[in-house]
Amino acid sequence: MSGSPDPAVRAGYMTEERRMIRDTARRFTEEEVLPVANELDPVEGSIPDHVIRKMADLGFFGITIPEEHGGLGLGSFEYCLVAEQLSRGWMSVASLIARANTGVLSDGLRGDTEKLKALLPRVAAGEYLTAYALSEPATGSDLSSISCRADRQDNGDWLINGNKYWCTFADGADAIVVFARTASPPSADKRHLGISAFLVDKPRGELPDNCRGATIPKIGYHGWKTFELSFENCRVPADKLLGVEGKAFYLMARFLDVARAHTAARSIGLAQGALDDSVDYVRERQQFGRPISEFQAIRFKIASMATKIEAARQLLHHVCTEIDSGRRCDSEASMVKYFASEIAEEVTSEAIQIHGGAGYTRHFAVERYWRDARLTKIFEGTSEIQQRIISDNILGRSDVDRQIIADAFEQQFG
Repeated sequence: MSGSPDPAVRAGYMTEERRMIRDTARRFTEEEVLPVANELDPVEGSIPDHVIRKMADLGFFGITIPEEHGGLGLGSFEYCLVAEQLSRGWMSVASLIARANTGVLSDGLRGDTEKLKALLPRVAAGEYLTAYALSEPATGSDLSSISCRADRQDNGDWLINGNKYWCTFADGADAIVVFARTASPPSADKRHLGISAFLVDKPRGELPDNCRGATIPKIGYHGWKTFELSFENCRVPADKLLGVEGKAFYLMARFLDVARAHTAARSIGLAQGALDDSVDYVRERQQFGRPISEFQAIRFKIASMATKIEAARQLLHHVCTEIDSGRRCDSEASMVKYFASEIAEEVTSEAIQIHGGAGYTRHFAVERYWRDARLTKIFEGTSEIQQRIISDNILGRSDVDRQIIADAFEQQFG
């Protein structure tokens, strides 16, 4: 085959700058992330502070933040390039950069120049990281049914009461973005209205005042803790409301495509890590007097794994290009999130099979990739939710859902 061996280069996606960004993230992962992941994940240890500081020095927390606010001023393409490489080491580290690059803060503070100038440079420097409290014990995929409340007080402050679930990094963050209902929905087809977002500041290493938390025992996604939170008259100053009161659903909707692309990148990174480890293993492992890499069954497994990964990666590059061009691609974003997470579980499971009994131990990283890959089919919208979005775009939606989505995209692209 003539030309570059890198399909992304031939497709025109990979500029010299993007290759440099990818390779920098790859070296960092090999030298800094993999060693701590291999040591700490088996004992459910936390991401070390020195790793976070080095990520900040490399600009990973400011990839999508504008240059005038201390960031790199790049797009979702570069953000996902870095996330994929970090996930080859430890998915939690790849997820950590989402605490700064989602765009929720900058969008929520849009119009408040002074706050943006004060806050975003700290975010880009890794000095101000956020956690997100959206889900609730009875609310998962249907975020419009949030019941946690925020009530305005006479002095303009807000009191938050209610429970939140799946809040990762609640203790380690400098603030928690809490989504709470501030008004009852006006009608069944407007149930997404009346939800507001609040920036709840707190000391790093602690939970906010009047907020209790219990850690959730996870089977994977180690490196940080995930909490169930209970807010009891948690006071939030009036100026900590993000965006427009009652319209935080739109704040979430504006960044769903990027969030799903980011999850696809993490999925691909996990799958690639499992493939790389499997290639190394089959070249070393011998059975019947020769390396198992010579057996056709193994070779075909490797070929299938590599094909699935590359297909997902090329779809991701297309989706990121569409996002960065400002074009609507909700269906394609759901496709890449769905496809990449599904193949990640398949590839990492196959990697365990290739490793045989050794793959079912913690002596090899493939079991970590497998455990984490299973989560990618659940968070940022389950595979079933992605299938519904894709099929609805093809076959149509119910009247209520059509109105909700139409309103959201009017806010996003209108």
